[in-house]
Amino acid sequence: MTFHTRDNMNDSTSRTRYETRLGRVLDHIYDHLDEPLDIDRLAEIACLSPYHWHRIYQAMYGETVAATVRRLRLHRAAGYLANGTMPIAEIASRSGYSSLQSFSRTFRAIFGVPPAQYRNEGTHRRFRPALSGEKQMTLREVEIRRMEPMAILSVDHVGSYMQIGKAFDALFGWLGKNNLLAAELRMIGVYYDDPGMVDEHALRSKAGVLLPGPLPMSVTVSPPVSIEPVRGGEYAVLRHTGPYSDMRAAYEWLYGTWLVQSGREAADAPVFEEYLNSPKTTAPAKLVTEICLPLR
Repeated sequence: MTFHTRDNMNDSTSRTRYETRLGRVLDHIYDHLDEPLDIDRLAEIACLSPYHWHRIYQAMYGETVAATVRRLRLHRAAGYLANGTMPIAEIASRSGYSSLQSFSRTFRAIFGVPPAQYRNEGTHRRFRPALSGEKQMTLREVEIRRMEPMAILSVDHVGSYMQIGKAFDALFGWLGKNNLLAAELRMIGVYYDDPGMVDEHALRSKAGVLLPGPLPMSVTVSPPVSIEPVRGGEYAVLRHTGPYSDMRAAYEWLYGTWLVQSGREAADAPVFEEYLNSPKTTAPAKLVTEICLPLR
């Protein structure tokens, strides 16, 4: 029995070592999206053999490092298209594409429409009545829901809300190390600051999960993971289907139109989002997010 216990401990220690090394790779990717993908440099960061490390990465994260970089760059590109006026050619260049045609072809394959059409007709347009024509949002699309208090396992994130995936990756690495990954996990992001009032680099948020049951006694919660309470009570819940890059327009409509016309007031607590599917396995157009605004 002692022999098997020692083996289990060794297995856990080995996995933790790999997760720590590959976690450094993910951090580097998130922080250097504008730079060319350098496999040898990433191998150095991981302190692993350049001949084998990317196979370990794919086995642990379910996608190649090239797929990770492409997904994150396209996710960011969609944000530029939905929320700004940056020329599409510049977006293509910043996303690592040598030609606008190549970028447009890849973007269309992932998002279902070419970049220009996404900018002009994407899901974000329906949240902007002056621009969206007949497909306007209605107040009925918000549900008032009473929720029980929650205690989520979370990792802090400071910076662009579009980059909170970095904290989710760290959190899921910790969950895997502690054998806490389960199909019933609820993924929750808590957002504390208004992007219109706080500089992007200073925005505070938390990437969190709600476990299906109590935390095992054998698991000790320590940094970077903490336990964060989420208040119970009434929430205005807007279900959003589409890319995360469209969320800013959804928030603008929820606060500027629904809340003002509803007769309700927001409570002194942060908004949170619950993600009902994963961006790693779901097409952007089919991502489902519930935006939960606390009410008095």
